[in-house]
Amino acid sequence: MTTISADMVKELREKTAAGMMECKKALTESRGNFEKAVDLLRQKGLASASKKAGRAASEGLIGSYMHMDRIGVLVEINCETDFVARTDDFKTLVKDIAMHVAAANPTYLSREDVPQAVIEREKEIYRAQVTNKPPQVVEKIIEGKLEKFFNENCLLEQVFIKDPEQKLRIKDLVTEKIAKLGENIVVRRFVRFQMGETAKG
Repeated sequence: MTTISADMVKELREKTAAGMMECKKALTESRGNFEKAVDLLRQKGLASASKKAGRAASEGLIGSYMHMDRIGVLVEINCETDFVARTDDFKTLVKDIAMHVAAANPTYLSREDVPQAVIEREKEIYRAQVTNKPPQVVEKIIEGKLEKFFNENCLLEQVFIKDPEQKLRIKDLVTEKIAKLGENIVVRRFVRFQMGETAKG
C-alpha cells in the first residue's frame, strides 16, 4: 500500500487549491501518482463546476493588459457576485487571461464562435492537402487538423501560456476557479489592439 505523506498532500493542494481531505483522497485513489491525482481533482472540479454553469453571471471585472505600449488588451470576465469579483483569486484570473490574450493572439473566444463558413473553408484546405487516402482516413485527418485549428485560434481552447508543460487550457483554468470560488465564471469577451495592425472586418 502506498504511503501518502503530508508533503505530497501539501504539494497537491498548492497545485490544485483543493481541500486537504480531497487531496489525500485523490492521492490514495491514484496510489500516490501525482498527475493522476491532479486529473481526479480536475474531473471532480468539472463535475461541481458544471452544476454552476447555468447560473447567471452578471458581476465581474473588465481587466486590461499593456505590453510595451505596443499591444493592449481588454477582457470582460463575469461571476455571480461582487464579493467574488473583488477577491485576489478572481483579479488574478482576469489579469492572467488578459496577458494570455496579448501573448497568444486568439481570433475567437470559443469554438462555437467560429463561423461555419470559416470551418468549411478550413476543411476544404485540409482535404486538398490529403491525397491517395481512403475517405474515412481523410475525414479523420480533417477532424484532427480542425481540432488543432480550434486549439490555436480559440481563447478557451488555447494552452495557458504560463503553464504550457501542464497543457492547462484556458477553459480548465476557469473551471479550477469555479471549483475554488464556488461561483459560475464566464469569459464574456475580449479585444486585442496591436500597434500598426489593420482592423479586422
